[in-house]
Amino acid sequence: MTKKEIVKTISDKHQLTQLKTKEIVQSTFEAIIETLVEEHRIELRNFGVFEVKKRAARKARNPRTGERVDVAEKYVVTFKPGKEMEERVLRLEQEEAARAAQGLPPAYVPPVESNGDAPMGSEPSDTDL
Repeated sequence: MTKKEIVKTISDKHQLTQLKTKEIVQSTFEAIIETLVEEHRIELRNFGVFEVKKRAARKARNPRTGERVDVAEKYVVTFKPGKEMEERVLRLEQEEAARAAQGLPPAYVPPVESNGDAPMGSEPSDTDL
C-alpha cells in the first residue's frame, strides 16, 4: 500500500478531502521522524515501537566481485510490532494454514524479496541514491 492509497482510504472513511487528509498523514509521518531523530524511540500503543539503533562497523563482501569491503557504523531504524499487530498476523498465518489444508490457494502471495541490489548491468537512478 502506498501513501496515496492510505490517504484515499482515510479520506473516504472520514469524509475528508484527500488534500486535507494528505496534510494530516504527512504531518504524522514528519512527527514520527522528528521524534526518532530527537528521542531515538517512539512507542505507538497497539501498533509497535520504532527505535533508532547504532549498527556496528563490519566487514562485508561485494556480491558481484567477491571483494571484501568495510562497512562503516551507522544508525538504523528498527521496528518491533505491538501485541495486537502480532496477534492479527498470527491469525493470518493460521488462516493460510487452514486454506492450505483444504487444498485452497493462498489468499495472499507476498512479493519476492530483493536484497536491494540493482539487477546486473543496471545503473542506480536518482531515487536509489
